[in-house]
Amino acid sequence: MPHVIAEPCIATKDTSCVEVCPVDCIHPTKNEPDFGKSNQLFIDPNTCIDCGLCVDECPVKAIFPEEDLPKEWTKFVQVNLEYYKGK
Repeated sequence: MPHVIAEPCIATKDTSCVEVCPVDCIHPTKNEPDFGKSNQLFIDPNTCIDCGLCVDECPVKAIFPEEDLPKEWTKFVQVNLEYYKGK
């Protein structure tokens, strides 16, 4: 998984990252039904091209390359994977 959205996104859901993503891999967007139900945004590991544009755009610094993810947030690798599992 190239990038992971971690804990700082919870309850924030700022969609600046969605707007800069060239491959539309960050969901749910404000226009999707899951947006109101979800407590954070997620990166689709199968679609992300590892461009990193989302990292600098995130105002709460919640997006990390998987290898740079702080140890206390490693569970978010699985959290992101689980969101896309049934989609």
